[in-house]
Amino acid sequence: MKITNIKPFIIWIGDRNQLIVKVETDIGLYGWGESGLSSRELAVKGAITHYAEILKGRDPMHIGQIWQELYRSQYFEGGRVLTAAIAAIDIALYDIKGKALGVPVYELLGGKQRDTIPTFGCVRSDDPDELIKFAHNTVNAGWNCLRLGWKNDASSPYEPRRHIAEVAEWMIAARQALGSEVMLGVDYHHRLSVPEAASFCQRMPRGTLDFLEEPIRDESPASYEALRKLVDVPFAIGEEFSSKWQFMPYIERDITQFARIDVCNVGGFTEAMKVAAWCEAHYIDIMPHNPLGPVCTAATVHFSAAVANLSYVECWETPDELMARQTSSLFSQQIRLDGAVYPLPEKPGLGIDIDEQALVSCAPFQFYEMPHLQRNDGAVTNW
Repeated sequence: MKITNIKPFIIWIGDRNQLIVKVETDIGLYGWGESGLSSRELAVKGAITHYAEILKGRDPMHIGQIWQELYRSQYFEGGRVLTAAIAAIDIALYDIKGKALGVPVYELLGGKQRDTIPTFGCVRSDDPDELIKFAHNTVNAGWNCLRLGWKNDASSPYEPRRHIAEVAEWMIAARQALGSEVMLGVDYHHRLSVPEAASFCQRMPRGTLDFLEEPIRDESPASYEALRKLVDVPFAIGEEFSSKWQFMPYIERDITQFARIDVCNVGGFTEAMKVAAWCEAHYIDIMPHNPLGPVCTAATVHFSAAVANLSYVECWETPDELMARQTSSLFSQQIRLDGAVYPLPEKPGLGIDIDEQALVSCAPFQFYEMPHLQRNDGAVTNW
């Protein structure tokens, strides 16, 4: 069996673009993958187009060797664009290999360690009373872990000090309303500085939050270590990490308690499994990042089935969120949520399939940028 073609598709799905990849072989088997580097799809497509010329004629079963060659056979190592491209190809190769051997992908990763995949429910509102109402609806629908947040995510100017005061009050009210058994977290999307993040945590009674996601930017592990000395809330970090090397200081120095591995960013299954095993040795739980489409969800479910140290997988299908994007009609097969868990697929490969003709006829790439935020004084700040 040889790889004959690698096709990247960038489609507009209503609120952003999505990059899906198809790897084809000379015996008719094919696999699907997805890239997670949202808003930089053109850059990733360029890398995939380059890699396609390297991989035509290669045996798709040699996944580990292919990963090493794509990562190492250049002077400039890694980086988010390249590992997002490698991830999409790697996922598709596992899909092919699972189909060729007649087994689900998780069997290639060591076999399943659980029968269902628990999820945390994403709940958002810009009104605190509505937020608590939505949270109650989500708990009543079966979720026992929630990540609360706000919907108005692009307003500028953005002043962190004003925002942390407001959100801290929301979190206190939510904890009082939901009780102590529900696990609660919040994602600050690296918008804060070390003192701002510390101030946010210190405004809430101990035990209000079970995890704080991405409070500051990740470039400086020492900054996270400084923050760790100031607060006692567990950190959930890593959705933007592009390799085991980027995870290394956060694992080895016990900076994070939940690793937000994104299979579509970190380099696919090949790299994600290495990071997960490393985390297991440090008693760090895996909390996979899963905000994309059905390919990402399928890959995340297979990965989560095979690791020992899973906590919860991100889910946007709570009763009042239902972030079902326009790609759902493209999928003749996909993994569907059952209550608050994903059941394990039993079909070979990823267990999903896409109508390629429908994919080709989808709305093409549209220029789109994530919000660019400024403070009151005009200074640029993080989104």
